[in-house]
Amino acid sequence: MTVPALEHFTDIDSLTSQQVWGLLRLAKRLKDELQEMGQNPPILAGKSLALLFQKPSLRTRVSFEMGMVHLGGYAFYLSPQEVGLGTRESPADVARVLSGYADGIMARVFDHEHILEMAEWGSVPIINGLSDFSHPCQALTDIFTIWEAFGRLEDLLLVYVGDGANNVATSLIQIAGKVGLAMRVVAPPGYQPDPKIIQQSGAAVEVTDDLDGVKGADVLYTDVWTSMGQEEERAKRLAIFPPYQVNQALVERTGNPNVKVMHCLPAHRGEEITDEVADGPHSLLFPQAHNRLHAQKGILAHLLGGVALPEA
Repeated sequence: MTVPALEHFTDIDSLTSQQVWGLLRLAKRLKDELQEMGQNPPILAGKSLALLFQKPSLRTRVSFEMGMVHLGGYAFYLSPQEVGLGTRESPADVARVLSGYADGIMARVFDHEHILEMAEWGSVPIINGLSDFSHPCQALTDIFTIWEAFGRLEDLLLVYVGDGANNVATSLIQIAGKVGLAMRVVAPPGYQPDPKIIQQSGAAVEVTDDLDGVKGADVLYTDVWTSMGQEEERAKRLAIFPPYQVNQALVERTGNPNVKVMHCLPAHRGEEITDEVADGPHSLLFPQAHNRLHAQKGILAHLLGGVALPEA
């Protein structure tokens, strides 16, 4: 059965399981092709991607720019100051203007409604590079990385430790439901995921504030305790989260000598994760970061290049 094509990539919740797996298979094909041949065919020759930023990023900007280069296309960066998304110009107007200049728009924003508004009014594919609600590109990359590291997703347990209410945790919960990955969130009260998100995801997700929740983990995942836009909460969060630091003791507490550790980066080393773990033998931090390129090339090849999503 043919995998239905995507119009946009705004949130994991809007995708089917077939579409998620199709994107994963396409990413793998493109990565294998690059490693074996040293290049990808220029399937995006003559295509352009507008990179619209409200929030800064190392991985998002470089991986999208290089993804377009690898596929024969072109990407151009638009800073927060020159666009003024949501202040100087409305998301609807920005989307309609850029739709006349570029073949796709990647936006990294604060307000998720800005992504949805651009998808409603734009006439080219809209890609959510991050919003305060979700981080679908990161989640797709993370599942790709786990699949690559273990060769499977079935019978694995992903344990997320830290701020379970943030955008990364939300997208991980959503994608776990699409690929059948068991997940546990270990987070302090008040920083646990919205039960509605878990219910909507259909994922097998347990939530606890007990650090013994890491036991049996195949993958330990963490993120910063204070995300961009939450700086005024930093002192409060630094008083709450230290017990949830991913350190060597917590790694050993999993009881799994082969457990892998992931972090979407940037990391506040010494806070949510220690150097010993981030740079240690359990770490997948940098393969995970590098896979942003390959996962996003799959999104770009499909949305801008019309490449069909592979079936099982």
